Amino acid sequence: MKTLLLHRRDVVAALVQDRGNMLVVSGLGSPTYDLMAAGDHDLNYYLWGAMGGAAMIGLGLARTNPDRSVLVVTGDGEMLMGMGSFATIAVQAPKNLTIAILDNGYYGETGMQLSHSGRGVKLETVADSVGFDWVSRITSMDAIEDLRRRIHAKDALNCVAIAIDSGEIDRVLPSRDGVYIKNRMKQALGQSL
Repeated sequence: MKTLLLHRRDVVAALVQDRGNMLVVSGLGSPTYDLMAAGDHDLNYYLWGAMGGAAMIGLGLARTNPDRSVLVVTGDGEMLMGMGSFATIAVQAPKNLTIAILDNGYYGETGMQLSHSGRGVKLETVADSVGFDWVSRITSMDAIEDLRRRIHAKDALNCVAIAIDSGEIDRVLPSRDGVYIKNRMKQALGQSL
C-alpha cells in the first residue's frame, strides 16, 4: 500500500487555523515559507539560521509560557540535525509543546538529497523512545484535525511526523530581520523590549 503524501501548505494552514494565542516556531527554509504562506502573525517566530534549533526554541517558549500552546513546525532534515533535542525536550516534558515534523525524506534546502528519514529512519519512533507522551505518523488531513485538538488541549508532549510530498513550491518570505521577529513576538507577549 502506497503512503499518501500530503501537501505541505495545506498541512501548515490547517495547523494554524483558529490558532488563538498559540505560539508557532518555524524551522529553517520551507517550514518558514509554509507558515508565512498561511498568514503572518505576531506570534510566529521564523528561523532563518540555527539549523536544528527550532525544537529547542519551542522548548524555551513552552517552558516560559505554560498557559499557551506552542507548535514547532520543522522539517525532517532540521530534526536530524538536532537529534539530541528529542531527549532534552522529553526530560523537560512540557505538556503544551507539539513538534510537527514535515517529513518529505529529503534535505530540501541543500539540493534535495535523500535524508535519513528517506532511508527509513522514523523520527516519530525516536520521539517515542525518549518518552514523548504522544507520537504519530500522519498521512491524512483527517488526522491533522485530531492533531489540532491535541495541540490546543495542552495536556501532552506531542511529536508527529507528517508525510508530505517533495514538490517544489513558491517561496513566501517573511522578514529576514531576526531582531524584528524576536521583538515583535516579545511585544505580542507583553514583554518589554
